[in-house]
Amino acid sequence: MRIIDPHVHIWTQDPAFPWPDPDNPPTGDERNAEMLLELMAINGVEKTVLVQPIHNLWDNSYVIDAVKRYPDKFTAVGRVDPQDPANADHLTVWTEEHGMHGVRLSPAVDAAGDWFTGPLMLPLFKRAEQLGVPMLILTGPGRLVDLARLLEQVPDLDVSIDHMADVHMDDAAGRKLLMEMARFPRVYVKISHTWRLSVEPYPWRDTHGLVEEVYQTFGAERIMWGTDWPVCLAQAEYSQALTLVRDEMPFFCQEDLEWVLGKTVLRLWPFGEAAS
Repeated sequence: MRIIDPHVHIWTQDPAFPWPDPDNPPTGDERNAEMLLELMAINGVEKTVLVQPIHNLWDNSYVIDAVKRYPDKFTAVGRVDPQDPANADHLTVWTEEHGMHGVRLSPAVDAAGDWFTGPLMLPLFKRAEQLGVPMLILTGPGRLVDLARLLEQVPDLDVSIDHMADVHMDDAAGRKLLMEMARFPRVYVKISHTWRLSVEPYPWRDTHGLVEEVYQTFGAERIMWGTDWPVCLAQAEYSQALTLVRDEMPFFCQEDLEWVLGKTVLRLWPFGEAAS
């Protein structure tokens, strides 16, 4: 089956791509496109969606450069400053002039993320809908009510709720909020971050019930795996993020597993081709 990773971050120490804040570089070693390509080849991953790392802020140049150098392997989701009144126009420029395919927002669930309910959000959502690019949302379950209000006004926008909104298995209210998002037919969920939510070693069986509930609620055609490399390395190897879903979750039948591991991703990121 085709295996396509919808969620990876890369960065480089190359001075051609300077940090927006040179006094606050990312922690850890360089994680560049070539290192990722080696991991993909070893693990049989055909293509990958590069998601702009938050420490690079709004300069998406490196992920765009990687796509231009390896167009058969990568596509890119970038970031724009959500509090910039021109954020929708910046999205247009990155999309139409640089080939970016998607935008990611990370609203905190506390007051620091209240910009998500402000007047700049709906124009940005509408612009993404107009451009036909997906919106990735990294947040906790407490912000899903705000997301729902926006989605009611952009029915043709594809949205990915990343990492199952990091809802804890014991958070019944949060789980309910996540499952309720299934009423929007163009909302997708990444069943990633099991390694972060678990209190057990690999294969993190205490999270499987949550994954199965997401699967039963959204259906295989609206869920995706994802490594979140290299963020995952604190608790999981790149290969484990794949084998977890492919080999350790027997509730996925073979046909549905093909969607979870690749075909769903191609619905949002065609990589120049149409999903079958």
